Amino acid sequence: MSDDDNQTTAREAALKALGVYRRQNVWSDLTLSGVINSSGLSELDAALTTHLVNGVLQNMARCDYYAAHFSATPLKKLEPRVLDILRVSIYQLVFLTKIPHSAAVNEGVALAKKYSNPRAAGYINAVLRRAAKAAAQGELPDIEGGPLRQLSIKYSHPEWLVGSFSEVLGLEGAEALLKLNNSGDTPVTAQVNTLVTDLDETLASLISDGVDAAKHEWLDDCINLRGAGNITRLDAFKKGWFYVQDAASRLAVIAAGPKKGDFVIDGCAAPGGKTFAAAIAMGNSGRIAAFDLHAARLRHMEAGAKRLGISIVDVVKKDSATSAGELTGVADVVIADVPCSGLGVIHKKPDIRYKSEQDIAGLPAVQKRILAALSSYVRPGSALLYCTCTVLPRENEDVIKWFLDENGAFEPEGFSLPGVGGADSGMLTLWPHIHGTDGFFICKLRRSN
Repeated sequence: MSDDDNQTTAREAALKALGVYRRQNVWSDLTLSGVINSSGLSELDAALTTHLVNGVLQNMARCDYYAAHFSATPLKKLEPRVLDILRVSIYQLVFLTKIPHSAAVNEGVALAKKYSNPRAAGYINAVLRRAAKAAAQGELPDIEGGPLRQLSIKYSHPEWLVGSFSEVLGLEGAEALLKLNNSGDTPVTAQVNTLVTDLDETLASLISDGVDAAKHEWLDDCINLRGAGNITRLDAFKKGWFYVQDAASRLAVIAAGPKKGDFVIDGCAAPGGKTFAAAIAMGNSGRIAAFDLHAARLRHMEAGAKRLGISIVDVVKKDSATSAGELTGVADVVIADVPCSGLGVIHKKPDIRYKSEQDIAGLPAVQKRILAALSSYVRPGSALLYCTCTVLPRENEDVIKWFLDENGAFEPEGFSLPGVGGADSGMLTLWPHIHGTDGFFICKLRRSN
């Protein structure tokens, strides 16, 4: 990979994107897309910017560890933008073998000159030259401390989170998960809309459009996409032949078991993947009420349903934590996909790892309120599905235990799923490094007659 002005532009865009994240303490792919588009980058340079930003977010603690080792100034005393320049540069030195060390150092210095001051440029030069020499000679410093701290820095996950994973998986299992979270090699999963087409036709269309597409290893009517870019440009997408949804979410709907003619309530429904999966499973026959608090997200769902040719969905602007008396005891299936910490999708959204324990401490209370309210809609003898995209027991098993203690009318019901097997207890946690899906919790409950 040669060093040229375009790559400098890519590095500047990465620096700008990291600055947005640092100031707003929130991240989304839309943020990165906005920065890339406003910078006027080519496709190749946009890819480099994306690689740099995601790489820094995935490896920030490790980059900071090395920066602190080679710096005579404590990192907390640095101008935030200077620290961002160090992170982008050290990431290249340590993780990107195709970028010459001299290019990473020189461009780091150039960024400091342009976006800070000559003194900062001299400091950046000194730190990066020390780091480059150590990296070239294989003499980067060992990470000191106990096992949790070592894993925390090596894989840039907060130590509290490493500890939480280790409590469930053990140290070896936790490290496998952390490594997967940083792999950067997660395909986009798409579900085929069998209301209008089949897997073979969809696959052929995607491949003809230059997408690296392959049938999912164990889930029917499911395709893994790599290098798809903007999927909305694809002919198969425009025709409504597929929608993006991880295998874990699809499995949750399979566990719920909606059938033709059912009345289904999907609480907290946006962006709509489970609603669409249920509608397809029902053969577009019956009725689905899809609740969400945000009108804009509901409009997006309506557009998605129209694109897919789904006509049985009614979107409802509603707080799922509050009951609606007219719906009491009438639904054949209720899906409670509650707000959660999202710690099962770190491999797709690297910034999620930086949530603090305090940030997510109040979630179980919210989850309990929503589950209790949605449970009131379940018809006697019918199913209630609780699910999250997190793997922490406090948001999963603990919430279910509370609910069952408070609601004697419900009992767990075992289920079996393709690719992952049975869950006799009615509860199943999916793990990215074990199942190849998002980290996800599924619990099926049945209301007594």
